[in-house]
Amino acid sequence: METVDIIIPAYHPGTEFEKLLEALCRQSYEVKKILVMNTEKKFWNPEWEAKFPKVEVTHLSKAEFDHGGTRRAGAKLSDADIMVFMTQDAVPADENLIRNLIRPLQEDPKVGAAYARQLPREDCAYLEKYTRSFNYPAQSSVKWEKDTGVYGIKTYFCSNVCAAYKKSIYEKIGGFVNKAIFNEDMIYAGTMAKQGYGIAYAADACVIHSHNYSCRQQFHRNFDLGVSQADHPEIFQGIPSEGEGLRLVKKSFAYLLKTGHVWLIPKLIGQSGFKYIGYFLGKRYQKLSKGMILFCTMNPEYWKK
Repeated sequence: METVDIIIPAYHPGTEFEKLLEALCRQSYEVKKILVMNTEKKFWNPEWEAKFPKVEVTHLSKAEFDHGGTRRAGAKLSDADIMVFMTQDAVPADENLIRNLIRPLQEDPKVGAAYARQLPREDCAYLEKYTRSFNYPAQSSVKWEKDTGVYGIKTYFCSNVCAAYKKSIYEKIGGFVNKAIFNEDMIYAGTMAKQGYGIAYAADACVIHSHNYSCRQQFHRNFDLGVSQADHPEIFQGIPSEGEGLRLVKKSFAYLLKTGHVWLIPKLIGQSGFKYIGYFLGKRYQKLSKGMILFCTMNPEYWKK
């Protein structure tokens, strides 16, 4: 039986985080360790370590946190066969999350990563619910480098909201980049695909996770996405994201018309515009002033390092 460790970066974790720990300890496929990379010790509840013996916490400062580097540090602490990375705001939908998530890695030695389906929360906005179904459909799949002609940028899609990685392949590839403003999961998945490994989407492995981002938040998020792609042309050059973004807008527009939610069309247009402007500027961040970058980014700490 292959061993599994869970690695979770956390910042100011609250009651929802405790629910996550409880759900992970109830999984039908037993987890070996839950490694928490916690930013700022003052926000940590030490009672969790007593309540959940599988939990091992490593504290770091806010200045030390990095999307790639922190997960890379967490991976070094794991000696399991499979590492599952999660975010603190994702909650397993059932007790079979881990079992279903790691199955593709067990069935095919050439599949190096598998990511879970993200289901919307109860408070999820109507338009965001459709975006969830667009990005996380009901059908499982495995994508390879040869599929870039069909799926484009989606070939490399992988989400560390909940994703499993085979440790042997992870070490062979070189792991997550040490410095990443965002998108460390797709950077790794793209590198892995280019070396002949597959990326699985496990639709039967489900977590509850969604956000109701404002237009401003979408702008900041997509700016950082653009920066991450600009910094890694070896992965993203020649496979632009614009086509996939436009496809989502068209599908969303048709869905709103079909379901009679026409009053949400202005919101769709506004959100899409902010996303594109953020992404456009992020891809060209090297031409921007430091002040402009700090205005646009979602992660100002990243630029202070």
